[in-house]
Amino acid sequence: MNGEEGVLSGAYEEVDLIERHINMLKFTKDNQPIGITRLSEALSIPKHKVRYSLRLLEKDGLIVATPDGAVVSDKYREFMDGLESRLDGLISRIEDVKTGIPHT
Repeated sequence: MNGEEGVLSGAYEEVDLIERHINMLKFTKDNQPIGITRLSEALSIPKHKVRYSLRLLEKDGLIVATPDGAVVSDKYREFMDGLESRLDGLISRIEDVKTGIPHT
């Protein structure tokens, strides 16, 4: 790995995590209630990563753990409705960084 990849590797990992959370939310919405094993198998994500994502999504109030499995909360629709705008904001920030790169 060269220096450039090292500097940006965290950003790529964060994008992967965001994508995983969004996919898990959508799948949970369509298949609720759903357990860790079923999410893991359906999305081809290791169980430990599913547990971690569910814990974060629950902390953010986007899912609720029930005895039958995870279900989306009332905040789901509001979150999904605003998601494109928030992602556009991230893209804008990246474009600002890109614009500031000196060309040699």
